[in-house]
Amino acid sequence: MTHGHRVPTPPKPGAGALWRGLRVGLLGGSFNPAHEGHRHMSLMALRSLNLDQVWWLVSPQNPLKPLDGMGKLADRMARARRVANHPRIVVSDIETRLGTRYTVDTLAALKSRFTATKFVWLMGADNLCQVPRWRDWTRIFAQVPVAIFPRHPYSTIALGGKASRRFAVARVDAWRAGGLADLPPPVWVFLDVPLHPASATAIRQGLDGKAFKD
Repeated sequence: MTHGHRVPTPPKPGAGALWRGLRVGLLGGSFNPAHEGHRHMSLMALRSLNLDQVWWLVSPQNPLKPLDGMGKLADRMARARRVANHPRIVVSDIETRLGTRYTVDTLAALKSRFTATKFVWLMGADNLCQVPRWRDWTRIFAQVPVAIFPRHPYSTIALGGKASRRFAVARVDAWRAGGLADLPPPVWVFLDVPLHPASATAIRQGLDGKAFKD
């Protein structure tokens, strides 16, 4: 999959001024491995949320996932770059550079270093279901706007779950998604966009342990 796109410049902790005024979506995760579902979600975010870029925050290790079966960071980064293949999707190891492991800490660090950048946290409905298990999860909603993407079969469960109930008054209608980055948190939106069937688990199983050798 090569279309000749220019590889975007990854963010560095001390270079926040380069992203001054930009609207940036943040997609965190292990990317073990990165797949077309991540790319689809990012493209939908760029369009629906009126973003300038989407950053893939490839985590050194997701605290909620086992080490067994986790690809090396360099391999996961390399595959993510091949899959992203878009001038406005930035693959980054900035969590490693910042020394953060938890989303709430990563967001705090990014906001302190990229003070003039407008961030939106992106996640699928499956993560909306489990976000109450994340460290200081309510502070995530307090720090940045959040955009939720549908994912079968989690969407209905997620919209009736603990996080949705806790922040029910902070939800805005999907027609306001284009201006989400400009709204003060807590604020979140559930986007009505097409689903993508890709699953990292299924891909790992299908590749039979060769996920990072393609």
